[in-house]
Amino acid sequence: MGKRGRACVVVLGDLGRSPRMQYHALSLARQASFQVDIVAYGGSIPHEAVLNHPSIHIHTMAQPRFIQYFPKILYPVTLLLKAFIQFTMLLWFLFVKVPAPDIFLVQNPPSVPTLIAVKWASSWRRAAFVVDWHNFGYTLLALSLGRNNLLVSLYRWFENHYGKMATGSLCVTKAMQHELDQNWGVRAKVLYDQPPEFFRPALLEERHELFCRVRKDLCHPIGVYDFISRELENQELNETLFTTKFNADISLKQNRPALVVSSTSWTPDENFGILLEAAVMYDRRVAARSKGSETAEISEEQHYPNLLFIITGKGPEKEMYEEKIKRLNLRHVAFRTMWLAAEDYPLLLGSADLGVCLHTSSSGLDLPMKVVDMFGCGLPVCSVSYSCIQELVKDGKNGLLFSSSSELADQLLILFKGFPGNCDALMSLKAGAMETGSSGRWATEWEDCAKPLITQVVSQIADS
Repeated sequence: MGKRGRACVVVLGDLGRSPRMQYHALSLARQASFQVDIVAYGGSIPHEAVLNHPSIHIHTMAQPRFIQYFPKILYPVTLLLKAFIQFTMLLWFLFVKVPAPDIFLVQNPPSVPTLIAVKWASSWRRAAFVVDWHNFGYTLLALSLGRNNLLVSLYRWFENHYGKMATGSLCVTKAMQHELDQNWGVRAKVLYDQPPEFFRPALLEERHELFCRVRKDLCHPIGVYDFISRELENQELNETLFTTKFNADISLKQNRPALVVSSTSWTPDENFGILLEAAVMYDRRVAARSKGSETAEISEEQHYPNLLFIITGKGPEKEMYEEKIKRLNLRHVAFRTMWLAAEDYPLLLGSADLGVCLHTSSSGLDLPMKVVDMFGCGLPVCSVSYSCIQELVKDGKNGLLFSSSSELADQLLILFKGFPGNCDALMSLKAGAMETGSSGRWATEWEDCAKPLITQVVSQIADS
């Protein structure tokens, strides 16, 4: 498609935690027949489809970790020093180490120094420069420094100035497209996140094998002893928390806990406290109901299950919330935090009963990719409500929206009443999630929205 047949994907972050850019790389290789160089930080392991593709080449940059030991009082100086080191490293990789491409595709944010370095490299190597706008970098910086901080204003200027220099732009929502057009002078094409083919409902055998693999992660953490811990102690070798295997036949347990999954980056733009408060409310209401029904048998239609919340992800506030979880002392709710292999994460979503999303967006203009993945697995979602979330979550069809912990607790009680066999509200949302997930896939969305733009900008550069 291009004069050199090569593309460079730039991610100033952990590639394994940047799924959209991994999918871009796969599509550039599979659907546009490019040789693809990825310049990114290491850390988490990318998906095996990326690692094993013969046309994808990963160039890993070293992170300037020594900066984290600087005192907090020097935070502004630390930011500038970190940006300078990153800038120098990016120039080395983009000008020297990576073969000259037809196109640079860069994730934004972070904006500084990424957009500057990629713009300079694209001019020097006569390549197209495409920005994929996931959010606005200055709004993320404002979470820690405040909107009126001078560094935030300077950051916004750089983001705006160099963002407008791009040969082409993609973005994740119509709301962001409108903001870029009206207030930034950037014409962007919407490329909605869509799940790739490996996000799908898990088979019974896959569920059983997954829960056998993560058994150690489900065993009680230090300082926690809950209903999950007790059940695992008394388990047979042929069973998991959710499944039983007899000879070659695998079945779901009728008395299994409901599995609720949430993925978080443990950052200030996701208030995990809402989920903890909702869990406490659910636990108290179910405990009170159980106490009031000690002398009478509860029918299946009136039954409320125990809940297991599995929280995946890495981030700065994880340890703080793990300490809070230890102090909850809940009878009918348990929490486990873990980091899964890229191949196991879709299986977990495909095995769950409900997803919870606490993402609110620093700009209010992006959408949580985790919800897209959940829908790909046919998993309904309870999501925090904010300005553009209804572009993705259709309240009452494929999920529910909440604004407080009490609303989320009410939704958990409504959805899990009669679980597992008589929860009509949950089954209705599941059908909607399945419909949403099957209506679009990443390869189709990329072919229709991103490929024409990339073809156009590469041709413009080649003809100039």
